[in-house]
Order: sequence, then C-alpha cells, then structure tokens
Amino acid sequence: MGREEDFYTKLNRKQKENLKKFLNPLKWIGLIVIPLIVIGLLSLNWITEYIWMGSVGFEQVYTTILFSRFSLGAIGFVLYFVITFITLFWIHRSYVLFLNHSMIPNILLNKKSAYSIIIGIAIVFGIIGTSMVQGIGWEPTLKALNYESFNQTDPYFNLDISFYIYVLPFLELIINLLLGLTIFMTIIVALAYSVFNMYRESRSAQLHLGISISLIGLFIAGNHLLEPYGTLLTNQVNIFQTSVVHGLSYTDDVVNIPKAYVLAGVAIIGVIILIVALIKGNLIWMAIPIALYITVALAGQLVSAAVQNYVVSPNEYHREEPYLQHNLDYTLDAYDLNDITTEQHPGNQSLDEDMIERNQLTIDNVRINDSRPILDVYNQLQTFRNYYQFNDVDIDRYYIDGEYQQVFIGARELNTSDLPDQARTWVNENLRYTHGYGVTMSHVNEITEQGQPEYILQDLPPEGDIDVTRPQIYFGEEHSQNVIVNTEVDEFDYPTGDENMSYRYSAEAGVSLSGINRLLFAIDEGSFRMLVSDQLNDESQLLATRNIMDRVERIAPFLTYDQDPYIFVREDGSLAWLIDAYLIADNHPYSESYDGENNYIRNSVKVMVDAYTGEVDFFVVEDDEPLLQTYQNIFPDLFTTDIPEDVQAHFRYPVDLFTIQADMYGTYHMSNLEVFYNREDAWEFATERYYDHDITMEPYYITMQLPEQDFEEFILMTPYTPRNRQNMIAWMGARNDGENYGELMVYEFPKQRNVYGPQQIENRINQDSRISQELNLWSQGGSSVIRGNLLTIPIEDTMMYVEPIYIESANATSLPEVKQVIVAYGDYIVMEATFEESLERILDLVEAGAPGNMADVDDDIDLDDEIGDIDEEADLEEDLDFDEESETEQPTMPSSDAEESLQELSGLFEDYQNALSNGDWEGAGQIMNEIESLLNSLE
Repeated sequence: MGREEDFYTKLNRKQKENLKKFLNPLKWIGLIVIPLIVIGLLSLNWITEYIWMGSVGFEQVYTTILFSRFSLGAIGFVLYFVITFITLFWIHRSYVLFLNHSMIPNILLNKKSAYSIIIGIAIVFGIIGTSMVQGIGWEPTLKALNYESFNQTDPYFNLDISFYIYVLPFLELIINLLLGLTIFMTIIVALAYSVFNMYRESRSAQLHLGISISLIGLFIAGNHLLEPYGTLLTNQVNIFQTSVVHGLSYTDDVVNIPKAYVLAGVAIIGVIILIVALIKGNLIWMAIPIALYITVALAGQLVSAAVQNYVVSPNEYHREEPYLQHNLDYTLDAYDLNDITTEQHPGNQSLDEDMIERNQLTIDNVRINDSRPILDVYNQLQTFRNYYQFNDVDIDRYYIDGEYQQVFIGARELNTSDLPDQARTWVNENLRYTHGYGVTMSHVNEITEQGQPEYILQDLPPEGDIDVTRPQIYFGEEHSQNVIVNTEVDEFDYPTGDENMSYRYSAEAGVSLSGINRLLFAIDEGSFRMLVSDQLNDESQLLATRNIMDRVERIAPFLTYDQDPYIFVREDGSLAWLIDAYLIADNHPYSESYDGENNYIRNSVKVMVDAYTGEVDFFVVEDDEPLLQTYQNIFPDLFTTDIPEDVQAHFRYPVDLFTIQADMYGTYHMSNLEVFYNREDAWEFATERYYDHDITMEPYYITMQLPEQDFEEFILMTPYTPRNRQNMIAWMGARNDGENYGELMVYEFPKQRNVYGPQQIENRINQDSRISQELNLWSQGGSSVIRGNLLTIPIEDTMMYVEPIYIESANATSLPEVKQVIVAYGDYIVMEATFEESLERILDLVEAGAPGNMADVDDDIDLDDEIGDIDEEADLEEDLDFDEESETEQPTMPSSDAEESLQELSGLFEDYQNALSNGDWEGAGQIMNEIESLLNSLE
C-alpha cells in the first residue's frame, strides 16, 4: 500500500506540474489578449469614426473633440477616483480604530484585500466620473478656452457678454460637478458612521463628517457668488413669482443680489463654525450653521416675495422702467433686430393697369400652386416606379432663359423599403439600388388646363429648360442605409420602358474597403456578407451616413440645423443640398428666450452637401459673429469663407429663424417703454383658412419689387395683425438676393384706418354668395375643396391677396388640381379659372369704379361704361353693395321658368358627379362652367 500511495503522490505531483505548465501561458494570454480584445472592441468605433471623418476631410474636428474628451475624461477619472479612495480609506480606518476587530470581517482587516476592494470601488467611480465629465464638459471647456469677445458689456456688472455665454456656464459646471460629488460622498459618509452611533463617539468619524459638510458649504458659497450674474439671465425673482422684466429686475437689484452675497457669507461662516465645533468636539455647534443657512434662505425668499408684492406690483412700471429698457435693447440685439429698416406703407387703393405693367415680374411670379398639394402631384406623376419618392418640395429661384423665376423643386430619391419582398436581397439593397435620380421642377405661377403644374424639369432622365448633367442622388433627405459602390455589380440608374439603365460610381468620395478597412467596417456594420462577399474588390467604397441631416450632425454636432434642407441645380448641372446652421446660446443677459431656454440665435453658417459625392462645406456668411469666431478658434479647418457664386445665388433666409425673429419683433418693436410694458401695440401672426381649418400663417417666399427699389427680388415675408384683431397692421420681410441678403424690413400700415388682414379676406370669401355657392357645390359632388395658402402681396403702395382653390376627388389615386383662383383687392373679391382672369376682372372693376364686392357686376353692368353712366337707382344697387347682410343673401331666382331651370341644374349636377367619379376631370370642368353660366343667368 505504501508503494502504491507513493506512486499516486508522484503522479499527482507530476500532473500538477504539467497542469501548471499548461495554465501559465493561458494566464498570460488572459492577462494580455483578453484586455486587448476588450480595448479593441471599445476603440473600434473610434477608429472607424476617424477613418470616416478622414474620408469627408474633417478628421481635425474629430481629433479635437476626441482629445478634449480624453483629457477631461482623465481629469474626471482622477478626481472621482481620488475623492472616492480618500472617503473609503477614511471610513475603513475609522472602523478599524473604533470597532472591536471581532466585529469586522477578516477581508476588511487584511490591509491588502481591504485596499484592493477600496481601489476597485474607486476605479468604478472613476469610470463614472470619466463618463460624466467628458460627456457634458468638452464643449463648455473648449468654448471657455477659445472664446471671442462680443465687445459689448452688460449695464450692471459691466462684464462682456462673452462672460455670460462662455465663462459663467464653465464655472457653474465645475462647481456643480464638485458639489454633486461631495453631496453623494457625504451621504455615504453619514450612512457609514450611523452604525453604532460612530458619529457621536468616534473622533475620526466626526472629523470626516465635518470636513465633508464643510466642503458642501464651500461649494454652495461658490454657487451663491455666481447667482448675481444669473439674475441677468432669467425673469424668476423667487420660487413663487416672475417679473415682467427678462433679466435683472427691481427685486433682483434690491433683494436677490444682496441675498446671494449674504447666503455665500453664511455658508462660509458656517464652515468656520463647523471647523471650530470639530476642534472642540461639540456636535450641537455643527447643527447651528445648517439651521442658520436654511433660515436665511427661507427669509430671503419671503422678503423677495414681499418686495415683489408690496413694493413692485403697486407701481410696477415705474419700479421696473430702467430694467425694461435693458430688456428691450438686449433682446433686440440677441435676435439681430437692431438694424431693421422700418417704413410706412400707406395701404392705398391705387391699383391700375400701369402699376401692373411696372410690376410685371412680381405678377408673373405670384404663387398659384401650393407646395403641399404639389408634393402629392409629384409623387403620383413623377415617380414612375414605387421605389422612388419625393420627400419634400421646396421653393427657390432661377434665371431661366434670362428671366428671373420662382420655382418649386423636389428631389426624386430612392426608397428600397418599397421594393417587392423578393427583390429585397442583400445585393439589391447594398450594391445595386444605391441612388435616386434627378429632380422635378415646376413654375409656381403656371398650371395646365387640367389644373396641374407646368413643368420646367420632368421625367427620367430629366428634360426641360435647365441642364442636369449629374442627376444621381446618393445623399439626400431619405433615411437610406449605407451602400457599397464600385463593386462587381452594376448599379441601377433609372428605368427606361421595359429595361433598366445601369451606372458606375465615378467619384473617390467614400471609405475605401481595401485592406483592413473591410474587416473594420464589416464589424462596425455588423455585416458578415461585407467581409466575405466576392462581389467586393479593392476599388469598392462604402458610402456611409447618406441622410444629409445625420451627415452634418455627425461632422459638427455642436451646431443646430434647420430641418428643411433644399436641393438646387448648380451651374455645372450637378445637384447639391443647402442646410441652414444656427449658432444658439441660452445665457445672453436681459434677453427673452424663444423656446423657454435659448435666447440668442444667429444663422452664421450655410452647409452645402453634394448630392453625388456627399462632400460637405461649411460656409461662413456672418464672419463677425462671436460664437462663430469661437468655433473657428476651436476648429480652424471646419469653416470656409470662399463661397461659389452659383451657391450663394441660392441662399435663402431660413424660415425657422425668420419665424423666431418675427415673433420676437411682434412684441419688441415697441420703443415706447410704457407701451412696451402694457403690450398695447403687440403684433401677432395672421391666420388663414387652409383646407377647412383656420391656421396660423407661415412665412412664405415671394418675388416682388420693394417700394423703394426698381427691381424684383426674392423676399421672405409674413403679415402681422394686432393682438386679438384681424386687420393687418404691418408686414415683415427678409431680403434674399446678392449683397442685400439678410436685410430685414418692416412696413407698417396706418393705424387710423382698416387694411384687410388675411383672415378678413378669408371671411369675405366665406360670405361671398357666388364663391360660397360654387365651393359648396364642388364639395357636395364627392370631391374635397382645398383652399390653398392665402398670399398677401404688396405692390408699390397697395396690397393684393391671392388664394388658389384645389379640387381633389375622394379616390385614393386622385390628384389635387387648381380649378379656381381667388383675387381680392380693397373691397373687391373675384374668383375665376386662372389668376390672369381674376386679375383682369379686378382691374375692370377698379377701372369702372364699381362699388365693392362686385363678384357679379359683369352680369349687370357694362364695365366699359363710366361709373357716372350707371343708373344708381337701378335694382343693381342691392347686389353691388358690400356688407355682411348682402354677402350672405342668396340670389333670387326669377319666377318664370324656375322649375325648368332647376331641372336643368339638377341634371348638370348629376353629370358633374358622374364625371368626377369616372376621373374625367376635363369633362367635369366643362360641366362646371355650364353650371356657373346657368347660375349667373339665374342671378
């Protein structure tokens, strides 16, 4: 037995040695290879992101952000690690010194194991700190280190605006991070020392808890020292009340600023008391500063509320007057409204044929079509295949045959989700169906006999008055997946009858999939097919992030982008997108916010994305803007000031910015402080009737000649009405062309007389007997009547209003068609089949001197006669007189032949319904003309 045991002992020893030899390499593999794999997976995104950013030419932007994140992450790790380690080390030491060792687990008594646990926990908190600090701190830090001055100071502290925009947020970030961490650690300390009443009996525990509370006091004091500057950024005077002033108010000046300094002093005194209490070991003294601070804070809120209620409110205007002036001036500055040109518009009734001739280009560009119905038309008539889609229709202007014309334009993009299920293969979705094709362009003011838009560019390939030499759209508004080009598979280009044309990508704009790139991006895309497919080669390129909004946000996430990009045709026939980029801030002193948070905005950057290559350019359009200059200091390679002329020719003043500015100006145009305080002359956006709902009018682009100019230009405008009224009080416009780009102007109408507002015109349309009859007749025939946008068009010293009327069948495949155009001017309102006919009739009424609302005057009088030749005693007087009673009054049918006429009308109406049901729009239009003629004869 002994020999047998020795044998097994030797054998076990040998097995252990062999196992040890086998496991030693595995241990090193585990210690080296596994961390490398983890680090590799974590860094894969950084590597592929760097490669992608390099492919678009902005690797410097990425490395700058990445380096700042790493630096701040390291600082955050060290800070959180050190504070956590010290806290836990002190708690451990206090436990060991105070408690009986039998009460402490052995793992904590062993220094090596205890310190290992403490270090492990500290590392976890360090990682949390890394994530927090680098995640929220990189942008404020870079701004604070690279900021440019505004060269404008606030009127109270005499500090440059840049202090509030850059420095103050950075200081608040640091203090709040430290305060939050200290409070969290103090809670841990308090919980740890609540065991066995250690905070009462352990000197070490008392010292630790006291120091933690003291640090909280110091950081709170720091916050209070910053609070006075914050009073310039809000209208909140206490937790209960707000002031009429956005920014420093009377209560802030008298109560809140002194209160902040007092609370900072109380916090510091409290720290001193805590230190003394710790030295003397008096726990009661430690509660005194906390109670004192809470008492003073509550008293400050009560005093602030009392001053606001009993000092400010009874005489609010006089108390707040100087502060209101600052609020007014700095808000205008924050929204770039200081340099608005203000003119008086007489609102005269001076329209005649000579004025029309002088403004013929304005008349020729009156928008009869509406972008929303036009989008439906494009998607039904210009897609040709179910995988094509128009996502939007935009308004722009071009010189076509030497003539300045306003147009609609839409991009025909590819949506592979609409491919048949059997065609949705990996090859088709990733290699073959890669791009959209061409644009459709139509006149804003011309329609066919069927009420459809008159095209400038149409069909596949695009044909028309503008040359498109590179119609392929690889980058657009569609949320398209990444594709691979230059593979062994030819790309689908566009359909031609029974066959499809093929195409090969000719640019070097994507990420090369040669070498290790293929492995990296196959892992990043999660596509094993990309790695092993024999249809890829060394020439293949990955086109990633093809949605243009995602693309620009990926490159420059610190800018805010307009959500309405628009495509345009360049001089060389290529296609490109333009996106407006905004620079915003939330800390401009004395400025009212436009969204509850941000109170400063500029459109200093225009972004162009090539629809074929995806190349991105960030054009500087306002080089003296301080926020932009700050970003230029941070990212010197991001922006360019060299703007091609053909690109600049298509710059549009952005609707979103204009809406914000116009909304603010509706209140802040009041220069008289007392009027401003009472909001006596507040303006608001007009309303209109769209479809069958009243909506707030959106700003719209028109081509017009400004009263003081001798040429037409592209204008973005919006009408104003007084608050809770419907008459028009003013209109605001932004110029878009050439050197005048960005100039804002306001034309004010006389306050002593009525100038019709859009909603008043809409009401007149509803009340007009002939128009309402015809609209009701159409709607009862199984069709929808769509009332398009009402356009308010200034022409020299007068105003004209135009609204298209669309008819759409209830069929699923129906198309909205412009069937009538309403034109209103002064007291006249007419509706005819075309804008030209309506305008001509208006001019006839004006020339004849007919009374207002002459919808039916042509059936009763000869407009070629002089007004003096009209028999004013005739029965026509009732029909020609414009008032609400006569408008709503139905025309009287003559008693003779009434039954026969009604039967004829009923038969025509039945024929009209049948024509609509059969989709015979032309026939329905002819029948409607017969119905109109019969109704007119009856009237």
